[in-house]
Amino acid sequence: MRLGVALSSTGVSIEELGVLNPACARLPNKTLQLYPRMVAPGNISRIGSFQVREGTDGTLALEQCGFALEPQAPYELREQPGGYGCEDPRVSFIAELDCYVMAYTAFGPRGPEIALATSRDALQWERLGLLHFQESDAPFSDKDAAFFPSVIRSPAGVDSLAFYHRPTVASAASEAERASNLLHRLARGQREGIAVGYIPLAAAKRDIRELCSVSETHRLKLPQANWGTIKVGAGTPPVRIREGWLSVIHGVDELEHPSGAALLRYCAGIIIHDATQLDRVIFRSPDPLFVPEEPGEIHGTIGHVVFPSGIDVREERVFDIYYGMADYAIGRGRLTLHPAETRAA
Repeated sequence: MRLGVALSSTGVSIEELGVLNPACARLPNKTLQLYPRMVAPGNISRIGSFQVREGTDGTLALEQCGFALEPQAPYELREQPGGYGCEDPRVSFIAELDCYVMAYTAFGPRGPEIALATSRDALQWERLGLLHFQESDAPFSDKDAAFFPSVIRSPAGVDSLAFYHRPTVASAASEAERASNLLHRLARGQREGIAVGYIPLAAAKRDIRELCSVSETHRLKLPQANWGTIKVGAGTPPVRIREGWLSVIHGVDELEHPSGAALLRYCAGIIIHDATQLDRVIFRSPDPLFVPEEPGEIHGTIGHVVFPSGIDVREERVFDIYYGMADYAIGRGRLTLHPAETRAA
């Protein structure tokens, strides 16, 4: 159920090109904080920080508390055309580390890479740096990272902190049109998809900087469905439900425009992992959870896009989903799970 627009650009320069794809987190005092990507002219991205208050009628009032991150590190800055900065955050509180972890896309000299920052209070953030993959064939061009909030045993049998990521096709990092054509030509198994990485818990507890050292990563095999035929990627951080781990992810499909031209549509759907074996996806929604339908989802910086990135647990099996609308504004929807919706695939 859509609950309307949560936040949109006021038109000031620092967010003139859009306010989109937010993370969210409950602070220690249980208030909700929203962390949107804010885009200035030149495609320069910052991650804002907004306190959220909900009225008795369900409407939201948001107050900006500055920025969680502004582009400063070398891996967030570049001189090439096309922009730079800190993009598309996701935030998880990891009890074993007693801190919040923000995974975000650092768009710098080599293109999109995954970087991390941590915080004790979810207001002041300290950079850890870029993720480093120990496997020699792991790509550096990467997006859509989101951490599981609890310890998971990796396929190699190591107690680990797990996270989603999406290695990008090399040619897809720069030219959208060329990337679209390339992805369409690839076989399904070669198209961009979700991978799950693992970071040994013991090392991260000894030295928080080791949170950037990824020891394993594995491509996730998803059940077939009627969406996400071009590519799929992570969306919200996973949350624990009785069936396993739930996440609302995004998928991309090629549709035919009324004019006869092809267009790419970003939609949202559900997956559920086994509670202990993340490589076992026990459910994928056969059809999208929601697709671009509202004017603000169809028309914007990039049209026909809904992009889930934040999830707020309201009560057992009830969640608010925060999502990007056409790469320009932020929408909010409410997801209520029923047993029939989460049966095994």
